[in-house]
Amino acid sequence: MIHVVDASGSTDLEGRPVRPGTVDPVEEALGIQKEVDEWFYNVIRRIWENKISRHILTVKNPIDYIVQNLSGLSIKKKHVVEALRRTGLESKKPAAWSNDDIKLFSVELRKISKPIIIAANKCDLDVAMDNIKELKKVFGEENVIPVSALAEYILRKASLNNYIEYLPGDNDFKIVDENRLSNEQRKALKLVREKVLIKYGSTGVQKLLNHVIFNVLKLITVYPVENHHKYTDHRGNILPDAYLVPQGTTTRELAYMIHTDLGKTFLYAINAKTGEKLGENYELKDNDVIKIVATAAY
Repeated sequence: MIHVVDASGSTDLEGRPVRPGTVDPVEEALGIQKEVDEWFYNVIRRIWENKISRHILTVKNPIDYIVQNLSGLSIKKKHVVEALRRTGLESKKPAAWSNDDIKLFSVELRKISKPIIIAANKCDLDVAMDNIKELKKVFGEENVIPVSALAEYILRKASLNNYIEYLPGDNDFKIVDENRLSNEQRKALKLVREKVLIKYGSTGVQKLLNHVIFNVLKLITVYPVENHHKYTDHRGNILPDAYLVPQGTTTRELAYMIHTDLGKTFLYAINAKTGEKLGENYELKDNDVIKIVATAAY
């Protein structure tokens, strides 16, 4: 989950603008996290009371049974096992858990399966820098990304109008033609450069997305193609699709993601970069270009 926090403290809890520095973003972030944990605990508790507790004594594998009942929350077995380890509940039978045990387990399970990353917005305001430092102290360096949504908006709009050359995530921009810019536009771009790009290295927006996708969710990018010699689909489009898939995804699982019939009739895959023939259990690697061979065409 991405929690957007006003790092400048210029938005109150009701969403109204106030003087920068008025609101403590750390307290705001802690309050939201507490609400999320409480909500998640109540969901787990209801499932526990209505389903898990009724059969946990008789099932052969209690952990698998817990995972089965929590799968609707996108909970995996690895999440449950890690939550048990962190809470010390792995040595205590689930049937004997108290409400405090369930709450402890659910809070840790939320942290593992649905970590919260803080987008510390309005980093362009001077007061935000100290607040960002405090946010990082409380929530961890890796869980707080300084962001200026306004700076990103300004740069993207200027790029769209061909005033500048800029790609999301760049640490600077290039003005195409100074004569096309008004004094206000020059001033705005100068402030973006000085207050955001030089200070933080980017607007933070692309950095935030990259961090969540590749570091937190641990996804990799895979490119399925039909013509593995030319890297194209049947229309000749080069690398037409990019799939973000979990690490450990196999070629057959990719086939199912593309189309159910491909998964069902999967024969083998081809690594387009090497020409190597791959079996159904081959684990995909980041930036793999893959052709799926199946009896059903797509």
